[in-house]
Amino acid sequence: VAANASSEEIRRLAGAYRPKVEYPKSKLAGSLRSIAGLISGGLGTRIYYTQQGGYDTHSNQRAAHDKLLGDLNDAVLAFQKDLVQQGLDQRVLTFTFSEFSRNLKENGSKGTDHGHAGAMFFFGPKVKPGLQGAYPSLDDIHDVRNGALKHNMDFRAVYSTVLKKWLGIPSEPVLGAYPDLDFLA
Repeated sequence: VAANASSEEIRRLAGAYRPKVEYPKSKLAGSLRSIAGLISGGLGTRIYYTQQGGYDTHSNQRAAHDKLLGDLNDAVLAFQKDLVQQGLDQRVLTFTFSEFSRNLKENGSKGTDHGHAGAMFFFGPKVKPGLQGAYPSLDDIHDVRNGALKHNMDFRAVYSTVLKKWLGIPSEPVLGAYPDLDFLA
């Protein structure tokens, strides 16, 4: 009964939301628009998750990635503007991650294969601008044959920092001990 009531409240809040900011017509933008509506409506959820998909490009990658990254940019920009318009931007930390990265070298079909190191992007007024960690080396790579970059930061240190500094909960019981990173104001 509680789950059904919660589901109905989520549908109501997301469906009734009328932002003053225009969102692009992409699946990701629609999801972020719904999340903005849930936050605006006072839903007490502390973490929201959505996905874009489509980055598993082993061939003809350039056009696909250009479109995907453009869609990501436009959707996040609309979401951040919406949060500012509502006065909620100080309460929200937005970030992207991927379960895999791409290699440096083309695989022969105008694409790249799965790599070992990828970028995470953080958005919001409490995020310190700039690159966190060292620039990736193009000389010291994981696999010379396909150009797999080495990661220079453990993603669990990023998650640990978000848990401790943003959500105010201890990270050690979940992740173990990781150093705090300096990307949140």
